Amino acid sequence: MAGWALHRDGDNLRLSLIGDWSLGAYDHIEQDLAGLPPAHDGAQLVCDWSQVSTPGLGPMWILLERLLRLGYDPRRIRHEGNPPDALKLLGELQAAPAASPSGERPARGPLDRLGRWAYTQGEEARGVLEFLGRNAEVAAQVPRRPRALRLGSIVRHVYESGVTAIPIVSLMGFLISVVIAYIGAQELRQFGATIFVVDLITISVLRELGVLLTAILVAGRSGSAFAAEIGVMQLNEETNALRALGMNPVELLVLPRIIALVIAVPALTVIADAMGLAGGGLLSLVQLHIPLPQFINRLKDALAPTTFWAGLIKAPFFGMIIALVGAYRGMQVRDSARELGRLTTLAVVQSIFLVILVDAVFAVFYEQIDF
Repeated sequence: MAGWALHRDGDNLRLSLIGDWSLGAYDHIEQDLAGLPPAHDGAQLVCDWSQVSTPGLGPMWILLERLLRLGYDPRRIRHEGNPPDALKLLGELQAAPAASPSGERPARGPLDRLGRWAYTQGEEARGVLEFLGRNAEVAAQVPRRPRALRLGSIVRHVYESGVTAIPIVSLMGFLISVVIAYIGAQELRQFGATIFVVDLITISVLRELGVLLTAILVAGRSGSAFAAEIGVMQLNEETNALRALGMNPVELLVLPRIIALVIAVPALTVIADAMGLAGGGLLSLVQLHIPLPQFINRLKDALAPTTFWAGLIKAPFFGMIIALVGAYRGMQVRDSARELGRLTTLAVVQSIFLVILVDAVFAVFYEQIDF
């Protein structure tokens, strides 16, 4: 039989919920909750679920509604004792404000616009930190709960984001190296230093262009796909359904994509580097008449111990950024297909911007440590 007991616990009120709170006990719970006293001193209310068995959505909803009607501030209600996972979703639905029919008041001046911009940026920063925190929380559970890795999902995303991207990444690496070699040859020929085209190709492709162009391509290809896929699930309320079933959308949808790109982007970078060197070698042979053995010998002379690793070390960071931005923007989709398109575009733009920004930070860092 369901029941409750309310008593003061220091400065707080503790509401101990007892017994069967399943949907079958809904009528009894509704009648029993009618005896709850109203809020009177603004104390924080702690709901203890440790003695509840089989909590149902209906009884949880009627409890939240009853507390709201009695004047308890939802922001000062805390749930303890292994509360049901669906309770958070019900609280968000209850706290969602009704849409205003008259719309928002337009900005009336520079100060108003500045205030709105500052508030929006603050909310955006809070949302980003909350999203990163949820991902860190799920990642921290992996050593204790290896099932959270979702290996099947990771393999699928590695295939879709990495294996299927090999042809376009290979072609891009080959062609961009040909372009660099051709332009470099035109300039260096004036000084009789065409042999240094090999140095130009080797250093530029391995340290910068291979990983950077691969990340940009993956951002446009996979980052947009992540945002669109998760955004459609948001529009169809599939993520809310996962939460109602006690599943974590971050664990199911976000973490496998992050791990997949952390694996796929370095692998694609190696392929882009190899095809870039092949393209440079081919153009050097055809345009500059540099034989392949001479090209390889000059390539070895141009390579420093850190040249290859300087580019490859950046690849996992780029993959993580692309996956996080795509998933975050997908999770933000709420209202319409137009919002889905806008946020998908925003995900690609922000991914590319952050990749270039992080690449610049790495360049300065490498310079400082002489790497």
